[in-house]
Amino acid sequence: MTTQEPTQKTPSRWWLVAAFVGGLVIMGLIAALLVNITTRKAEGEQYPLKIVEIAADELDPAVWGKNFPRHYDSFLKTQDSTIVTPFGGSVPYSKLERYPAMVRLWAGYAFSVDHNEERGHYYLLTDQLETKRIQVVEQPGACANCHSANAPQLIAEMGWEAFNKTPYNELKEQLHYGSSCADCHDPDSMELRLTRPAFINAMTERGVDLEAATRQEMRTYVCAQCHVEYYFKGDDKVLTFPWSQGLSIDDIEKHYDTYGFKDWTHAETNAPMLKVQHPEFETYTSGLHYKSGVACADCHMPYTREGGIKVSDHWLRSPMVNINASCQTCHRQEEALLLERINTIQNRTATLLRTTEDAIIDAIDAIVLAQEAGATDEQLEQARYLHRRASLRWDFVSSENSTGFHSPQESARVLADAINFARQAQIEAERLVGPGRTTSTASQAP
Repeated sequence: MTTQEPTQKTPSRWWLVAAFVGGLVIMGLIAALLVNITTRKAEGEQYPLKIVEIAADELDPAVWGKNFPRHYDSFLKTQDSTIVTPFGGSVPYSKLERYPAMVRLWAGYAFSVDHNEERGHYYLLTDQLETKRIQVVEQPGACANCHSANAPQLIAEMGWEAFNKTPYNELKEQLHYGSSCADCHDPDSMELRLTRPAFINAMTERGVDLEAATRQEMRTYVCAQCHVEYYFKGDDKVLTFPWSQGLSIDDIEKHYDTYGFKDWTHAETNAPMLKVQHPEFETYTSGLHYKSGVACADCHMPYTREGGIKVSDHWLRSPMVNINASCQTCHRQEEALLLERINTIQNRTATLLRTTEDAIIDAIDAIVLAQEAGATDEQLEQARYLHRRASLRWDFVSSENSTGFHSPQESARVLADAINFARQAQIEAERLVGPGRTTSTASQAP
């Protein structure tokens, strides 16, 4: 009996052709990937373009833009004055019209005459030159520190004290640029740098070694040069940050109270008042994002990629209009959910602000009534001090540009204290008024 060897089928030539073609496709894809990587690497190495040498004293952003066109093009978008968010944006509306209580809260101060929603960084100098506040009150040159890129050079020429105390209206003819690349970048290395003495002085006094700052810290510090609370100290009107005790509003109040500083006397209550300016940095440092190592630029200037080039978006604006790049890089949630969270925080803060305003207005009315009834300055001292404390805290949250978002819990705490102090002021004043008098001429004003 014979056995038959098993036969082996010859591979189909079509299978061989398919394998050969597939191999060619794979090789083509690998080649395309290598070309893409090489191209993007070359793009990255060729940027910046280095078309011109940037002089050490160059302030014109357009000149810097020749070497950094992507950065410059995005910066030019800060001219957009059509962005609307629930409590901010870039449309310059009157806050005094939207929140009329502010007129009485700041009675006797320039902000009761003119207070508008700010436009983008492109208009830093323009908006300051056009505000009625520089016409109502003779402001010092210190105001130019954050509104003009010319400030560091003028400080070097004039000296720190002379620059600060020179009247703004005398100095403004030498101010030609608003925000500039030179404010934050070294023209040789393009490394982030600090150019404003007030911030450097304040941080140094707090024991912070700015030379040891990381790049991530610098991405907050360059913003904190201006987005802070400040005041003009002494006869020379030296721009100073009130941080000797710390960064909270309670610490700032202690700083001011150590020598009885006041910005103005309230026109209705005669209380010695304090006016807060945009304390974004102070508020932010008490919030979760800051404590998690998030920098200002991460949200307001998020990184973008064009081909092989990664740049920081210089269209500084609210993250609410750029959720994908500003928020979803870290928060893996739908855009609608993130916006809902932001709106919840801001709506609650805004409600607390309006409640606080009502409480302070009631305190003002009560103090005015006590004055009309003949209460002495000595008798009114405590009520006026409580008025000052309440207004300071309301202003700290009201003038901070995130409507509570930078630090929701701290903002709520501060406003709760403000309401408490306002009601205490009201009670103190009402105790000085005889029975039967419950209104004043101020409260009856239209």
